[in-house]
Amino acid sequence: MDQDYERRLLRQINHQNVPEGLSSKSGYAACSPVTVKSGDRFIPTRAGSNWSINFHYANENCWSPNQNQRAKDASTDTGKDAVAYAALLRNELLGAGIETVPDPHTDDRRNALLTQDTHSLFRYTIHTKRVPFDNEISPYSLSPLSNKSHKLLRSPRKPARKISKIPFKVLDAPELQDDFYLNLVDWSAGNLLSVGLGACVYLWSACTSQVTRLCDLSVDGDSVTSVCWNERGSLVAVGTHKGFVQIWDAAGGRKLTSLEGHSARVGALAWNGEQLSSGSRDRVILQRDVRTPPPVERRLQGHRQEVCGLKWSPDHQHLASGGNDNKLLVWNSSSLLPVQQYSDHLAAVKAIAWSPHQHGLLASGGGTADRCLRFWNTLTGQALQSTDTGSQVCNLAWSKHANELVSTHGYSQNQILVWKYPSLTQVAKLTGHSYRVLYLAVSPDGEAIVTGAGDETLRFWNVFSKTRCTKESKSVLNLFTRIR
Repeated sequence: MDQDYERRLLRQINHQNVPEGLSSKSGYAACSPVTVKSGDRFIPTRAGSNWSINFHYANENCWSPNQNQRAKDASTDTGKDAVAYAALLRNELLGAGIETVPDPHTDDRRNALLTQDTHSLFRYTIHTKRVPFDNEISPYSLSPLSNKSHKLLRSPRKPARKISKIPFKVLDAPELQDDFYLNLVDWSAGNLLSVGLGACVYLWSACTSQVTRLCDLSVDGDSVTSVCWNERGSLVAVGTHKGFVQIWDAAGGRKLTSLEGHSARVGALAWNGEQLSSGSRDRVILQRDVRTPPPVERRLQGHRQEVCGLKWSPDHQHLASGGNDNKLLVWNSSSLLPVQQYSDHLAAVKAIAWSPHQHGLLASGGGTADRCLRFWNTLTGQALQSTDTGSQVCNLAWSKHANELVSTHGYSQNQILVWKYPSLTQVAKLTGHSYRVLYLAVSPDGEAIVTGAGDETLRFWNVFSKTRCTKESKSVLNLFTRIR
């Protein structure tokens, strides 16, 4: 570190009061409560509007991008200085011997400061000067700082993680339903966002901001209840209120097939290669191969109420399903009965996400009466960790590049939380939606997310890191790491 930075810290020691705590927590903007009816099935009525005209940017962010960046940089620098200041005080007053500045965003930064050796506190010691070596200060130096503090000031500091509290884009989404059991937003590998609004499905290009209407179900007296892209981003599946599952070619804008089989609305969809799984209010999960003219069908029956969450594991071997019966079930690709069943949640399980970093690690979140995030080792059937989030968990998604995940919430805080795993510490808390944040999708590059809510807005946030961590994460869940 340069001499100006050292002088600034010395000036703080000489002229400022010692702060009460050794670390500072960044303040979070409080989300004003919204008076709503409790219960996951509350669906308010809204006047319809035509989304095909265009997206309208909501003028909620009155700051320019340069002003936002300056504000973020100022808050980040303040956090860095506070950590260095606390470490420097412990060196000079308590003889802690800290030689490197802890990262203000790491989980163990506070513990590292509090667990330093304080054996020299209130003890008389005689300090003898020694001949300086390469990295020690000169005995003729006029600096009042100790050798450890000089090492602290010279130590390199990692650039702090920056997560903006303001969405970088806000779009209007009229007729976006406020229904906990639907899944109306998905982001394709081709950078197209599909959104179900009323009876229509719209595609929004993240590259050109162009909007196209893919389908309109109003001619059949039907409405959209779920959308899901296949892995290549060429086909989009549309679940309807009447129980149909339609397969659409996004590039050609034409319907390829319409699948029957459900007797009630289809609120959850999940692709596994060329196979499509659909979950319905009729409590049945249908798995079908869309390549065959009459699709080969597998009926999975295990839930006693509506199926509202479906996710395939990254290795394509297991399907996780959540239902309104508070159950989380795990199915394999051959059995018609669940191979695992978890009953710890106390409310509907819609939020489900498989970890891309640790084999067999599954995360789930419960509804209003539960509010908990829970993690499971599906290789052994063991419950790992859980934490109470304080509000209804609506969605979960893992970062593609780091061992982090994001959760969106409903009653009563309507917030977005970024978590670090396995410590389950909050990296960021984002607010802005005035209704439950029911919809979540991750961009194909893994950096941004889009959230949707009953306030009829879509908000885009930069929450995840850009590059994959070079340090290999060793998981006790991965059996292959122990093979020699």
